[in-house]
Amino acid sequence: MTEPATEPTVERRDDRHRYEILVDGERAGLTAYRDRGEQRVFYHTEVDDAYAGRGLAGRLVGEALADVRAQGRRIVPVCPYVAKYLTRHDEFADLADPVTPDALDWLRDGEPA
Repeated sequence: MTEPATEPTVERRDDRHRYEILVDGERAGLTAYRDRGEQRVFYHTEVDDAYAGRGLAGRLVGEALADVRAQGRRIVPVCPYVAKYLTRHDEFADLADPVTPDALDWLRDGEPA
């Protein structure tokens, strides 16, 4: 008999500048960020194809944004998935700063995360 799958967990990996969602101990997806002062700039989110259709991206981003709130930071949703998530989850609207040309230039010209 096989053991039931464990509940997915989200971990913040400051050493890699990302949040990861784990399923049975395996990384199933991530959302990458860079910090700019008090802002956490989210620029990429992905879930491995093997885990698609399970709602993992939404859970990952939701927990990441809750963590940003707990840290007293703000978010800049450069990542299209994070931006779309915000349109459906008003509870995080107060954390969002606009994506400005200055922020995009900073992200493009900065050190890789």
